[in-house]
Amino acid sequence: MKRQVSIIGAALLLALPAISNAGELPDWLTGEWLQQRDDRWTEAVWTLPRGGTMIGVGRTGRGETLRSWEVMRIVRGADGSLSLHAAPEDGPATLFPVVEQGVRDIVFANQNHDYPQRIRYWREGRLLMAETARMDGSQAQNWTYTPAGE
Repeated sequence: MKRQVSIIGAALLLALPAISNAGELPDWLTGEWLQQRDDRWTEAVWTLPRGGTMIGVGRTGRGETLRSWEVMRIVRGADGSLSLHAAPEDGPATLFPVVEQGVRDIVFANQNHDYPQRIRYWREGRLLMAETARMDGSQAQNWTYTPAGE
């Protein structure tokens, strides 16, 4: 019986960070991030959380040519939930509510959007990782960002 209680207790302790972190803006995203592959580059910049909002911008290019850009916001709603608003190249923003959140990872999803339907950010040490995909994980695209200036 003691073993069963220990396992349940351990499971509850492991779940606490994910539960206690729900609704917190992901301050671990803050900074200027760069992925460089040969002459292809992708940059992302995220502000510190303030006023229930983080603002991000991203751009991709090759050499000196800008290929695409977007403006993003992570916003805490009146109910405390978080959502990502992503607007590529002056287009209308698409809303992606948070569906999972841990201490250093966050997943947003909108099954009604064409692509992406799921957006995930997480940290691996000093690296920022990002993935976009369909809800079932297909058509995944991945990025590994290092802090800019390194």
